[in-house]
Amino acid sequence: MNELEGLRQYHFEIGSIRPPSEGGSLSLLIRVTRNCPWNRCAFCYGSPYNHERFELRPVEEIKADIDAAKGISDGLKAISWKLGHAGRIAPLANLLQSSLRYNQGAGYENIQCIVNVFNWLCSGARTVFLQDADTPVMRTNQLVEVIRYLKSIFPSIERITSYARSKTIVRKKPEELEELNRAGLTRLHIGLETGDDELLKYIDKGVTAEQHILAGKKAVQAGFELSEYIMPGLGGKERWKQHAENTARVLNEINPHFIRLRPFVPISNTPMFEAYQKGEYELTTPHERLLEIGLLVKNLQVTSRVCFDHNMNLSYRSGTGLIPLMTQDYGGYKFPEKKEEVLQLVNQGLNMDEKLFVDARDIVGASNL
Repeated sequence: MNELEGLRQYHFEIGSIRPPSEGGSLSLLIRVTRNCPWNRCAFCYGSPYNHERFELRPVEEIKADIDAAKGISDGLKAISWKLGHAGRIAPLANLLQSSLRYNQGAGYENIQCIVNVFNWLCSGARTVFLQDADTPVMRTNQLVEVIRYLKSIFPSIERITSYARSKTIVRKKPEELEELNRAGLTRLHIGLETGDDELLKYIDKGVTAEQHILAGKKAVQAGFELSEYIMPGLGGKERWKQHAENTARVLNEINPHFIRLRPFVPISNTPMFEAYQKGEYELTTPHERLLEIGLLVKNLQVTSRVCFDHNMNLSYRSGTGLIPLMTQDYGGYKFPEKKEEVLQLVNQGLNMDEKLFVDARDIVGASNL
């Protein structure tokens, strides 16, 4: 009998996305809401949520998912003891791989849940990501109840994080944000994308630069670690300069803990992709993107960590394969200490043959989320 057979009774819902900086499947994934309450951004519309309706999940339903994750966790530990591994989870890797092969296509619906909990336990069971796109839109008292229950079931948790929309944070009272932070929600990820109002309107972000600033300041003041995501290349050839300068202005006002660069590439079946196909929008070249990043960095007056922690950031071809121009670790470059180092890397890239770089124009249609 497969040792994991007893875990088939446990299943919890897992959404489609999570930030790379949260460790992917190394964070426990708890789905609090389904899909995105806005779902109109021109660069994202239809992906990754496939136009599915936004839903707030009932608290008891979320608690049941947490209980299911606990059941899998306890079950894996029991199997470890039974097989002589003294509660250690990592030695079960071969057993898990065998189960994956054995149950491929056999309707083993909770195998993804088992893998998620397995990876999470192996990494120390310290971080949790609340899915999907805007968890704080939930009623504050209900989200607090979920967070407290989660921490009571898993006392090893050190960090709980979530995506959030600036519009949602603006609408929350400061005392509500502080209550969420005290309960255990420690980090927010906000898609700033750009600080340019003309571009924000063009991509239908549903928020202004000043609202981004207000939301970011409120989040920091409430005690959250804040990651702001920006999209180099989003302005195209026409708006790259105003995109860089105004984004730097907004980031300087907020001074978030992390600034994470997610280069723009048009995704199939989105308004931005259609605009690109019609010739209404022209992508920047690798050197033009470097000029934009250089202008942004030059204008930054922050104490943030600037992170290029995504594989869509510029890489160049060498005899050993693709090499990232900037380091892609999640900690990034601490500013202002590393600001000159980043500017030097920008100049290094500008002095290289542009043909060596992976060009965004060659991968249009691929998902960069």
